[in-house]
Amino acid sequence: MTISEMRNNFFRILTANLLLLVVTTTSLTAKEASDASPNMGGFRKPSIILIVADDLGFGDLGCYGQTQIQTPNIDKLATEGMRFTSFYGGASVGVASRAVLFTGKHVGNEPIRGEGKGTLYSENFTLGRLLKTAGYTNGVLGEWGFGGVGSGALPLQRGFDEWLGYVDDSEAQEHYPRFLNRADFEHDIIRPVYENQGGTNGMYAGDFFMDAAQNFMRIWKPVEYHHYAPFFLYLPLNLPRANKALTLRTGNGMEVPDEQMYASKRWPQPEKNKASMITRLDQYVGSVLERLAKDKNTNNTIIILTSGNGPAKEGGVDPDFLKSAGELRGHKGELYEGGIRVPFIAWWHGRIKAGGVSDMPLTHADVLPTLMELIGGKVETNWGVDGISFARALATGSQTNHHESLYWESHTGGFTQAFRVGDWKLVRHYTDGKPELYDLKKDPIEKNDIASAHTDVVESMVKLMDSDRKEDANWPTEQTPPKTEDADSKPGKVK
Repeated sequence: MTISEMRNNFFRILTANLLLLVVTTTSLTAKEASDASPNMGGFRKPSIILIVADDLGFGDLGCYGQTQIQTPNIDKLATEGMRFTSFYGGASVGVASRAVLFTGKHVGNEPIRGEGKGTLYSENFTLGRLLKTAGYTNGVLGEWGFGGVGSGALPLQRGFDEWLGYVDDSEAQEHYPRFLNRADFEHDIIRPVYENQGGTNGMYAGDFFMDAAQNFMRIWKPVEYHHYAPFFLYLPLNLPRANKALTLRTGNGMEVPDEQMYASKRWPQPEKNKASMITRLDQYVGSVLERLAKDKNTNNTIIILTSGNGPAKEGGVDPDFLKSAGELRGHKGELYEGGIRVPFIAWWHGRIKAGGVSDMPLTHADVLPTLMELIGGKVETNWGVDGISFARALATGSQTNHHESLYWESHTGGFTQAFRVGDWKLVRHYTDGKPELYDLKKDPIEKNDIASAHTDVVESMVKLMDSDRKEDANWPTEQTPPKTEDADSKPGKVK
């Protein structure tokens, strides 16, 4: 079979009344091929599968202490790879957090800092473009949300060869979608490939994406001595995200085809459905592992599984019911630990030490520089990356370089900022401008605000935090907080 024929078979997924056709791509230029990292070389570069769940708390997974929801395949990833216990989403909502993943910039330097506004940066220093230049064939299946038609920020304009999914982030709450779209490279636009106005009579989106993922991995598997590039498969799946419109109609916005093993539980129906959605996500992970094993591509594939943000108090569910954020305070949209601390598991068979656990504070901004190092590349200073590489931690379990500080902001329910330096965590709500201070080592659940006892730490952290944010007209501060010192004062150091 020729490569052209393989492309034409890419999305040939048989459903009851649907046949998807493949999108066509252009091959790498000679210059792009020469830019690929020499350290790994050709087919020996690892393929990369990046799975980003939506509204999945780390407390929702067995490997992070969950006892009621079954996640055996994800737990296997953690057992055979490395699990991070102090990993943070790039933001407190999914689309902004995924933007941080793609640029390596923290949310205060991003054009997308919340929901409904902004498009992904136009420069080529984004994960899709960088991997494309390094010789990868890139596919994205699921949520996009970085820009629609006319924005210049569609997947095909950000380094992807294949794309199927939701254009706008708000559409991704529909698990039985009215329509899905794909890239049309011939006309440089997007076209609907699946339309259904019948609601639950249609196809469940996650199943649809995973059928496409199976085809992508099968067709683009790297084969020794052949000119097939390694692949990058980005799976921003909308599980266990709630359908807000359905919630308004029925009180239960957790859409799922069946209740799996939770039907007999004496739980509220939305909680049963949420657990079923998480177990279904776990089954998708199992299908990815099975595909890799069948294709004999297990030893040279990196899998990363994470979530955009903490668990949501939406769809009729209460994050505390199944302890979706563990014992942590907060949920999606908030900058307390429960809203931004997320599961993060990295798996590379034979390369990442099995059973590793790291408590090093890291964020989604660190994924881009880490992947660049793992494929033999490097981060250039003009990319403006805020993240650091934790490739050494993956290889050895320890790391010498650490973040001096971490920054977040949220525009959900009013403007809020958070800043972490060491074990100190500052949270400031612009409704009153009063900073809160927590010692995460002694108080990981952020129960005791000790700002009044450490005014010097607060003053230093506020100045550092204010200096770390880039102003953006789309994401203004609703209220100017009280100044801690003269406007001409320079940022100080936290003691």
